[in-house]
Amino acid sequence: MHIQNLSVLEEVHICPDCDSKMTCCEVPPVHVGDGLGWGAEVFFVCLNDECPTFKGGWQKVEVNYGHKGSFRNMQLPGSKELNAMMVASKIAFTGSIVDPESMREQNERYQKEKAARAALPTCVAENDMSPVMTLILDEAAREQGRRDAIDLLIQFNDLSCIDPIRNHTFRNTEFEQKCNMVIAVLLKRNFQKECPFCAELIKAQAKKCMHCKADL
Repeated sequence: MHIQNLSVLEEVHICPDCDSKMTCCEVPPVHVGDGLGWGAEVFFVCLNDECPTFKGGWQKVEVNYGHKGSFRNMQLPGSKELNAMMVASKIAFTGSIVDPESMREQNERYQKEKAARAALPTCVAENDMSPVMTLILDEAAREQGRRDAIDLLIQFNDLSCIDPIRNHTFRNTEFEQKCNMVIAVLLKRNFQKECPFCAELIKAQAKKCMHCKADL
């Protein structure tokens, strides 16, 4: 989830029916009302089970609609207009609570990814490998952006990319294999190889590792 305006996370909403602080939650993917959407990525919900709206809602729903359910008070960001939203169970929205700190970290990651993708077309000419490495090592980045970054990696002919890639855990084995192929080309191009014992870079024709002293 990505929030365009992080300032909404600083908003404080108080439920007027129980004086409890309302909780910031992700909006459901589908608006059950007018079908026009929520107009926001998050909203604020009263999750106090002792709230009169929630406690009394069970009977109202059963009497008026003939099924099990209740209501939670809700407000949209930047608004004090209170809406009672029907819920089917006590745990509704508890799984969509937004952690502000986590959301800030996600947004920061997203902004870095966005900047890296924007820099890809010119990074080789500018000899700036950082956008490429940012995308390759970001498991949450879009797949196409990571593919494009891997394709550009070989053009830098920079062996400093090897350690970060070797130390990274790839969830996508295809990406890992492509990176390994690029590393193999870079090593061959630079007359280098990796020591099978300590993984340090040594000359391709070396018979003894200068780092761990192992015979090769």
